Amino acid sequence: MRLDQAFIPQLIAEAHAVFGADAELWLFGSRVDDNAKGGDIDLYLEVEDDNQLLEHRLDYLFRLSKVLGEQRVDLIIHRRGKQLSPIHRIARKTGVKLC
Repeated sequence: MRLDQAFIPQLIAEAHAVFGADAELWLFGSRVDDNAKGGDIDLYLEVEDDNQLLEHRLDYLFRLSKVLGEQRVDLIIHRRGKQLSPIHRIARKTGVKLC
């Protein structure tokens, strides 16, 4: 996994602060491949049904920018109880669950 281990507790803490303690976070994409180079940070976040999802998404991305600096982050959010799209399935199947 090509993500500084020191960032993981911060990513989790920020997810819980914004989306609640039951939020679950996965790293997926090229960053889980130790042989790959470069690439953005792909995160999959699973949350309860959230009627302020856009505001919470923006808040979380802002908080991540303080933790990670100017690294590009792609954030995919799935609301529990909703149907999984293909990208949600891929993220869960190939990703590494962080919390």
